[in-house]
Amino acid sequence: MTTDRRASWFKGVLDLMVLAGLTGGESYGYEIAKQLAAAGLGEIKGGTLYPVLNRLEEAGLVAAEFRATEKGPGRRYYALTDEGRATLGEQGRLWLAFDESVRSVLAKGGVA
Repeated sequence: MTTDRRASWFKGVLDLMVLAGLTGGESYGYEIAKQLAAAGLGEIKGGTLYPVLNRLEEAGLVAAEFRATEKGPGRRYYALTDEGRATLGEQGRLWLAFDESVRSVLAKGGVA
């Protein structure tokens, strides 16, 4: 029986992906979800994304600001902080080293 492990892999890297998604400037949840989906990560529901954004804000890695709009509900905009940018650099390098190790082991196991 084969188990699809993508969901657990995704959970392990979602914080990092959200931080990376904010390097181009501030954004709000729906746009972040669309950006990640366009990158091939699939649909990310609010119940998954917003707890991540809240956790990143509490950790000081993103700053958030609520803005009212003329039409429709207001939006909470998120921006990467200096600490968030530093964390992205550090954790991103660690993730890439981990990815390289996994690829190496899989290649030795005959997975192309």
